[in-house]
Amino acid sequence: MSTIATAGRVIQTRPARPSRRRGLREALMIWGFAAPALLVYIGFVIVPVGLAAVFSFYNWNGLGPLDRFVGLENYSRLLDDPVFLGALQNNLMIVGLSLAIQGPLAIGIALLLNRKLRGRTLIRALIFVPYVLSEVVAGLAFRLLLPPDGPFNGVLTAFGWVGQKPLWLADPDMAFWTVFAVLTWKYLGLAIILMLAGLQGIPDELYEAAALDGASWWQTQWRITIPLLGPTIRIWALLSIIGSLQLFDMVWILTGGGPLGSTHTMATYMVEYGNSRSQVGYGSAVAVVLFMVSLVIVLIYQRFVLRRDMAGAVTTRGGR
Repeated sequence: MSTIATAGRVIQTRPARPSRRRGLREALMIWGFAAPALLVYIGFVIVPVGLAAVFSFYNWNGLGPLDRFVGLENYSRLLDDPVFLGALQNNLMIVGLSLAIQGPLAIGIALLLNRKLRGRTLIRALIFVPYVLSEVVAGLAFRLLLPPDGPFNGVLTAFGWVGQKPLWLADPDMAFWTVFAVLTWKYLGLAIILMLAGLQGIPDELYEAAALDGASWWQTQWRITIPLLGPTIRIWALLSIIGSLQLFDMVWILTGGGPLGSTHTMATYMVEYGNSRSQVGYGSAVAVVLFMVSLVIVLIYQRFVLRRDMAGAVTTRGGR
């Protein structure tokens, strides 16, 4: 509310409000643009999740009627299954290893590629090639490379390996680490490209000022590069967490969850029981648990890690 003095009188005026017709037009425009995406989201996300929650309360093979209600028996069964608990542990280990290994590797390689090097563009393209390959192609390629008598062990023998040939995908103690190495090879390129994009947004003037102040290269990276690269690192970490929790295709192609369930993830466990063994009700319970674990972890991450990045992204109407 503002005050205007005219001819000795004080007149209080109220700020102009948009007309009701204008507000209705804006609302219709917003809903018109959002409706198609909202319908797709409801049809392909909300409805399947709701149906999975319903199916999880039944002992159902996917063909007959839903008439064998078992309540929480499916959930009790999976929480008592050591194979499922091992699959959950594998997912969480992949999350931790990805953040601890792939992140620092991506930052280090991105810092090297951000310097003026001969053939830098070609090196960037070659690093990004594994991510461009489909998971099916990459998985089948490594299945052909890693058998006991395959090309990879042949190279080791050529370099003087005289011991027993490693069973990369058949040894329960080695298969998980082999799968993680393949995952690192496959997805490290995306992390490097994201870090390079973040480095391009850091002004060169900051490095010049640090050099004038006598800062070393390590001090510059620690005090300038890493803090300003923080938003990119946090976004990449969120994508890595989501992908690690929902990991399916690469593991399914490489090992199918074996040997002896040592490489199972929650997604491969769900497909094995829900599809291969026609236990749709039990598989739906696994899907619900996978959804809830992912949702809780992402919400916690968003609340405590992404809070500073999202603080300035939400504006009120009118820009206030």
